[in-house]
Amino acid sequence: MLASTAESVVANQMKKGDVLGTARFAGLQASKDAAALVPLASPAPAHEVTISFEVLDDCIDVLALVDVASMPEAATQALVAASVAALTIYDMCKSVDRTMSIHELCVLSGDGAAPM
Repeated sequence: MLASTAESVVANQMKKGDVLGTARFAGLQASKDAAALVPLASPAPAHEVTISFEVLDDCIDVLALVDVASMPEAATQALVAASVAALTIYDMCKSVDRTMSIHELCVLSGDGAAPM
């Protein structure tokens, strides 16, 4: 995204409101609905879901941490949560920045994690 967009997000000056707060809520809700959104995903209630953001000069990193009994379901829930949080950021900022993109969605730890 443009640096000016990231600055506006941090300053809470976007027309649609609190971008990071809304994205956090959307990601949390999406993690609960992962089994309904992803065909053949098993429903597994999460013990804890945490969504955090790191706003850099020209991007916002989204990190979703999910603690469930089964690791494959945790990975699916975390990927869905991070995706929806990123989509929410995009949706709330698209009126001022058409250069944004969402990329590098991956599992960082747990079963099936990409090698680091």
